[in-house]
Amino acid sequence: MSLSIRIKKSFHPNQLISLLDSCKSMRELKQLHAQIIQQQVTLSPYEFNSATTKLVSFLAISPYGNLDYAKVVFNHLQKPDIFTSNTLIRGLALSNKPFEAIELYVKVLQKCLKPNNFTYPFVIKACTESLLNRNGVSVHTHVFKFGLESDCYIQSSLIHMYANGKDLDAAKQVFDKCSDGDFVCWNAMIDGYVKFGEMELAQLVFGRMVCKDVVSWNTMINGYAIFGNIEEAKKLFDEMPKRNVISWNSMLAGYIKCGDFEGAQGIFHKMPLRDVVSWNSMLACYVQSGKSSEALAFFNEMRAAGVKPTESTVVSLSSACAHIGALDQASHLHSHINEQKIAVTTIVGTALVDMYAKCGSISLATQVFYSIEHKDVLTWNTIITAMAMHGHAEEALQHFEEMQQAGVCPDDITFVAVLSACSHAGLVEEGQRLLGCMRSMYGIHPKVEHYGCLIDLLSRAGHLVEAVELIESMPMEPNSSAWGALLGGCRIHGNIEVGELVGKHLLEIQPHHSGRYVLLSNIYAAAKRWDDARGVRKRMKTKGVTKVPGISMIELNGIMHQFLSGDQSHPESDNIYRKWSEISARLKGELAYSPDTVQVLFDIEEEEKEQALSIHSEKLAIAFGFLHMGQKDIIRIVKNLRVCRDCHSVSKLISKVYAREIIVRDRNRFHHFKNGECSCTDYW
Repeated sequence: MSLSIRIKKSFHPNQLISLLDSCKSMRELKQLHAQIIQQQVTLSPYEFNSATTKLVSFLAISPYGNLDYAKVVFNHLQKPDIFTSNTLIRGLALSNKPFEAIELYVKVLQKCLKPNNFTYPFVIKACTESLLNRNGVSVHTHVFKFGLESDCYIQSSLIHMYANGKDLDAAKQVFDKCSDGDFVCWNAMIDGYVKFGEMELAQLVFGRMVCKDVVSWNTMINGYAIFGNIEEAKKLFDEMPKRNVISWNSMLAGYIKCGDFEGAQGIFHKMPLRDVVSWNSMLACYVQSGKSSEALAFFNEMRAAGVKPTESTVVSLSSACAHIGALDQASHLHSHINEQKIAVTTIVGTALVDMYAKCGSISLATQVFYSIEHKDVLTWNTIITAMAMHGHAEEALQHFEEMQQAGVCPDDITFVAVLSACSHAGLVEEGQRLLGCMRSMYGIHPKVEHYGCLIDLLSRAGHLVEAVELIESMPMEPNSSAWGALLGGCRIHGNIEVGELVGKHLLEIQPHHSGRYVLLSNIYAAAKRWDDARGVRKRMKTKGVTKVPGISMIELNGIMHQFLSGDQSHPESDNIYRKWSEISARLKGELAYSPDTVQVLFDIEEEEKEQALSIHSEKLAIAFGFLHMGQKDIIRIVKNLRVCRDCHSVSKLISKVYAREIIVRDRNRFHHFKNGECSCTDYW
């Protein structure tokens, strides 16, 4: 029977209070409130006060309540008592407006109500959360005034407040007045030291404790784990008389913090009981370790164990899908979010925007973006970066304008995103204008990353002299990325003289970066300076530097298939190579396709160069896509390196001859091939 049906007549006050205790929604609450108002005349002052106190309690601290409504009800009380005041102070202290709890406390004093030991823990918490430690000191004097300085919960709240304000000396002064058997205060002092990395002092307090509870042990274990001292954490963990799931989670977090994947995995499998934090931690560990496919498989185990995903789960899974470009898996994840009714908060929505963008669907990323109710600076940065990656420079700049119109101030990351968009589209004047106005209009001092973006923009556009001038005039030391951008521009525009100088400088500052050797070799090879190209290769070999192999991945029915250049390990290798031969023959026959062998690094015969090009990983992935996907299916490929010129050209031809849309995400950006054209307009 619904509450609306039950409330049809006047009730005895005890019945009203009983109904308030069982209330589960604001709709029911308002009906009961109406009954209280109607029966006010027949209720004694005590009965009316009891009912309204219950009303405020529900509104202030129930998950179904409403703090604004609670304040209205409270303000209409003629003589609110300290109990009702404490209840509202508690609700406000736990809200996102803790300063209102302090304001209410001041009103309590003005009404000459005497605060008690239930008042101060939440008033002090409000001072802590709102970082109003000056008010906290005043409240501390009030504690003495009302003779409550010996209450352990008030003492522990004060210790926490002072520690949170980095005043460990004041926290210690309060602690020194606590009794030896007071677990709450001792644990608060340990927690205060742990928060600021004072593990030796925390250990001293911990060692002095006559009796330690599970909180004491967990705080110490968590402290050592957070600061990467896994050996000390493990020592305490092994000594701990009785562990709970928090103890195990702390050890798990410690191994993850130290980058010990196997150690984390070992702890997880030994856990006698796991909660959602355990699963989320291990899931994040897979993602951070670059094991994205394994993370997605692990999520299936999580679901099979009946663990309901949370916001943290979604963020980790979104990152995993984004890393490998698994659009099918991304769509399944989004559907699961809807099925489980997980709230698409700003954090979740932003993660989904990033996921869809990196999986190659800018349209779905945009849909999610506009569905997010509250967009913060990270959300805007994500969509601007997404537009830049996909080569939609004008849209990126448009979102930059919309961001400011929405009242969200850009930060330094925003400018990296918009400058990157300009770089991908060759918008030299716009990029120069944006860098120039960062400080004057937005008060943001350009960092090395911003100069690097503009150097990349100038270099790609062929303004190499300006790029060199900028790198020489930077107010800080240029980093390897800035020099690398200039070297890339020299390769694109065939400037051997500058490229050689920059390349040699980069090899000095990054002697183990394989990409620098390869790029300089490319420059020499393009100029047919084979001896120099071989010299770079020889130096690379002497240094023990190996070239990063080209890897391309393609998703089929939720499973990622991976190909390396010249790969023959795939079970369908014979069919894949046969299909590529068919594709290549048709391109040669219909469009007189001739492989672009300029970038092949060795002084070998043209036929050998063509053979080397024909086994590039993205071509094998395309052939695999042709074997298994329908004519209308988009072939989506993720590559770990920059797409070579020949693969770029041949992808355009395939999209024309076969009327197939191909999307390739390389190390720098997306290439959408359709009707013989690429979204980058051959500018990449």
